Amino acid sequence: MDMFVVQGGHALSGSLSVSGAKNACLPIMAAALAVDGCTTLHRVPQLADVRTLSSLLTKLGVNVRREAAGSLLIDPTGIRSSIADYDLVRTMRASVCVLGPLVARLGRACVSLPGGCNIGHRPIDLHLKGLAALGASVRIERGYVLAEANRLKGATVHLAGPQGTTVTGTCNILVAACFAEGTTRIEAAACEPEVVDLADYLNRCGARISGHGTPEITIEGVGQLQAAEHTVIPDRIEAATLLIAAAATGGTLQLNEVEPRHLLTVLHILQESGSRIEVSDRSISITGPQEIQPVDFVAQPYPGIPTDVQAQLTALLSRARGTSIIRDLVFPDRFMHIPELCRLGADIRREGNSAIIRGVPRLSGAPLMASDLRASAALVIAALAAEQESSIRRIYHLDRGYEQLELKLTALGGHVQRLVDSPASLPLPQPAESLPVRKSA
Repeated sequence: MDMFVVQGGHALSGSLSVSGAKNACLPIMAAALAVDGCTTLHRVPQLADVRTLSSLLTKLGVNVRREAAGSLLIDPTGIRSSIADYDLVRTMRASVCVLGPLVARLGRACVSLPGGCNIGHRPIDLHLKGLAALGASVRIERGYVLAEANRLKGATVHLAGPQGTTVTGTCNILVAACFAEGTTRIEAAACEPEVVDLADYLNRCGARISGHGTPEITIEGVGQLQAAEHTVIPDRIEAATLLIAAAATGGTLQLNEVEPRHLLTVLHILQESGSRIEVSDRSISITGPQEIQPVDFVAQPYPGIPTDVQAQLTALLSRARGTSIIRDLVFPDRFMHIPELCRLGADIRREGNSAIIRGVPRLSGAPLMASDLRASAALVIAALAAEQESSIRRIYHLDRGYEQLELKLTALGGHVQRLVDSPASLPLPQPAESLPVRKSA
């Protein structure tokens, strides 16, 4: 396995273009198996999750081919299987997005219950409830979802859950409803830009979807879709992560090929914490503060602060001058980064679905262990802002959602190396010069 070694204390400076959005790309790739012909997707990031879903689609009989310049061709003409097995689905939650498209195309699906990052309980009961409302027979056996439908029929589907809306659930029902007879209305639909991007792709393929981007989406079933060409939206989570890294290091950064309106709440938090922000049509510039100010916020569904940015903002606020209180209403257990941040010297206490962050004047490098995708990014940000050297293990989590992050940070002046994991890579603390070294008798 690989690891990062980060030499902290260097401000990030420069400009970068943002990659395509992982969370938009994956549902579109899954949806492409339900349409006729070959879909061409542009600005597809080279990520572990994209490779995983490509492997899953290939096992189903879909022809997936990566072209130059970040394009992906997906041709489901040869699809021969409706079984998405455990070995692939367990590694990535977004794999469950093949459930709706398989039922729509083949009338049946056998999909393993999903895995992914360990960030708390994330049931798929709303997915199953939605498919059942459309007329599918759904049951769970031996860790697999079995769904069958001779003919899907339009219905009203309500997708609100205890933690709010479901993004992947909305994506599953959105695709299935395109092939249902009649009209489907999704109430309490997810409003995230990634859902909008999926709907835009499906409309290019001949779907009749309206209201996407609002809590109520209407789909008029068309029975058949024809493949189209589509460019994936910019990754707002990658953009937010890079902006937060610049703020944490007191740097200056310009992000290009980005969609500022997808990041309004994040930009507001960064401004509150002392950063200066300038926005144009397709770019965002940030100048980090000399002194980070404390901010309270709540992570919640779009257009709120994304839960996928909560950990990164926690890293930033660990060095604020004062106390910040954050809550996560989407994944209340998503705080596994806190103990690792405390290893760097942060003063953070968890209370239920909240974290109380008492800012400290400095962080110092330490050996760290990543627990999930966004926690990995938070540790990298904190290590960049810390003094001395840090090592970050289990960065395979990071590779699931960030395209060549170490190269991007290095291009901005950060000191980040990818090395093969080995005990010798651990930075060891040195005894203080003022303390005498006791010799054994």
